[in-house]
Amino acid sequence: MPLNPNITRPIILGIVGDSAAGKTTLTAGVAQILGQERVLTICTDDYHRYSRAEREQNGISALDPRGNYIDILEQHIRALRNGEPILKPVYDHRDGTLGRPEYVEPKEYIILEGLLGYSSRAMRDCYDVKVYLEPDENLRVKWKVQRDTAKRGYGLEEVLRSFERRKSDSINFIRPQRTFADMVVSFHPPEHNLDESGARLNVRHVLRPTLPHPDLTPILDAGAKSGFRMDLSRDVDGKPVDVLEISGDIDDKRAKAMEELLWSLIPEAGHLRANLGQFTDNENRTGISHPLALSQLLITFHLVKAALGHYAI
Repeated sequence: MPLNPNITRPIILGIVGDSAAGKTTLTAGVAQILGQERVLTICTDDYHRYSRAEREQNGISALDPRGNYIDILEQHIRALRNGEPILKPVYDHRDGTLGRPEYVEPKEYIILEGLLGYSSRAMRDCYDVKVYLEPDENLRVKWKVQRDTAKRGYGLEEVLRSFERRKSDSINFIRPQRTFADMVVSFHPPEHNLDESGARLNVRHVLRPTLPHPDLTPILDAGAKSGFRMDLSRDVDGKPVDVLEISGDIDDKRAKAMEELLWSLIPEAGHLRANLGQFTDNENRTGISHPLALSQLLITFHLVKAALGHYAI
């Protein structure tokens, strides 16, 4: 049941970032907290106009809006927001082919994750919460090599060539979307261990005033050794933002304290508690990351507040 009976439409979260930025992992955690039966997850990569083989022939990458049905994606987001079903296209990442469309009905929460979710004003106006993922670039390369060679049928040299070919498209089409996000989430290795790519990664949250972010004072007052730090800073565009740093070395007790604080701020959603922070490491094993878990919970906090009617748009 909706948290607020006056909210009669789905609550929509956008998660945008470059290829292998961690969108699917973050999305899965948020959906798990909210409850899979209450969440519709759509990968906007399904709106690719061309198959992998066709992109090789025409030289238009998946990062280029011309290689995607952006107009259809806009129509579908609006329809879902209005509670209407869609006939969603399907793109198979395993072999890069286009499949048969799927009939999809909206649910209480909708998560749209992909490359180009904020590339038009029509789409941006449909989201309640907008997140942009911006991991350390060397880390993203590691993640992409791991994923594409293990799950998408690419060879190592193919992945590295793809990075080089798509650099300009990333700069021109993906990174400009950062400016529209309410939160910019950046995972990065600690200075003392630049090879870290999993559970011990630090995370930085750029929190923009476009949303009322939770009061974390009780946690932050514990001091620098708590594993958290909040600073007032300037974003890349010069505008003031809060920057929350969560250390990858944070201990279980302090991570749990932040989880409890966030749950206390959304008591209406206490029944949603779930195991957080799961990811797949470079040996295809499941691990747990406190910074990832807390990032997922921070985002869920905003979705619950939107469902309560606090962020009406």
